[in-house]
Amino acid sequence: MILGIGTDLANIERIAGTLERFGDRFRNRVFTETEQRKAERRADTPGTYAKRWAAKEACSKALGTGLRMGIAWKDMSVSNLETGQPVMEVRGWAAERLREMTPPGHRAVIHVTLTDDHPWAQAFVVIEALPDPAANA
Repeated sequence: MILGIGTDLANIERIAGTLERFGDRFRNRVFTETEQRKAERRADTPGTYAKRWAAKEACSKALGTGLRMGIAWKDMSVSNLETGQPVMEVRGWAAERLREMTPPGHRAVIHVTLTDDHPWAQAFVVIEALPDPAANA
C-alpha cells in the first residue's frame, strides 16, 4: 500500500548561487558527508546537490510533514546502489515519523527517483508499506 507521495522541483542555478554564497555553511547544514562526497566528485556539482535537495523536500512531503515538526535536512540522506539507483535513508525524527505511519505487520520502503534537465532538478518519492514476513512469523 502507498503511505505517501512527494515531489519537488529545484532550480540548479539557485542552488549554485547558494553554494557560492554560503559554501560549507550551506553544505554542512543540509547535506550528509556521503552526499557531499558524491556531489564534489561530479562534474555537475550544483546539479547533484540540487537533485538531493529536491529529494529531501520530496521525502518530507511523502512523510506528510514538509520540513517542519522537528524534521531536519540531515534526517534524510540520498546515496546510490552500485547500479547507480538512488536510495533514500532516514534517521532521527524522519525515521520516527516513518515508523508511526507504517501499519503493524508491515515494513516501509522508500522509492526515490532523480532527474535533471538544466536548469531544473526533480525528485519523486513514494513510500510503500509491504507485508513483513518476519513480523507475521
